[in-house]
Amino acid sequence: MIALGVLVSGSGTNLQAILDAIAAGTLDARVAVVVANVAGAGGLDRARAAGVPAVVVEHTAHADRRSFDAAVVAELRAHGVEVVVLAGFMRLVTDVLLGAYPSRVVNIHPALLPAFPGVHAQKQALDYGVRIAGCTVHFVDAGKDSGPIIAQAAVPVYGDDDEEKLRVRILAREHELLPRVLQWMAEGRVTVEPVGGGRTRVRVRGAGTAVGV
Repeated sequence: MIALGVLVSGSGTNLQAILDAIAAGTLDARVAVVVANVAGAGGLDRARAAGVPAVVVEHTAHADRRSFDAAVVAELRAHGVEVVVLAGFMRLVTDVLLGAYPSRVVNIHPALLPAFPGVHAQKQALDYGVRIAGCTVHFVDAGKDSGPIIAQAAVPVYGDDDEEKLRVRILAREHELLPRVLQWMAEGRVTVEPVGGGRTRVRVRGAGTAVGV
């Protein structure tokens, strides 16, 4: 069993997917703490309803990103967190967090990276005219949605899609993919290996190098 620290900024639907998977017995983990950077984040209510410690670390109370991350790391360590999950966390993280949890910070992004990093990925996909969109779970590095990809799930784009319709369809796949990846990590199946040129890739034991659901 792994101890998760989940960072949220909004409603926390991916947090709920994690909590539901744990309750269903399909994810061998516990959520040790949920940390939000805004007091009104709905994810805090989801945490409290599940009996999970819910902590607010206001980013506006800190002079810069590194000092904010140091406060977050202090909370994570105080609760014995082993793996950090960015679940709708709308802050760029720094070397302070990444150094505290090397290759143990995971993010879920609503696009098939490396396409459409950053915000409004669904709008980017529609504007570009792609026929297949999706979501990606990846390890976080110092870049913008550029860390090693763990797994992806594809979602079709339909002719009548708008940003909201596509967002909802992708979100449903996020709720499936993220708990599955965390279970792979709980089983010790996920490793990061160098591929040269300073780059790395993820290998999931039993699934080869290209993993999708």
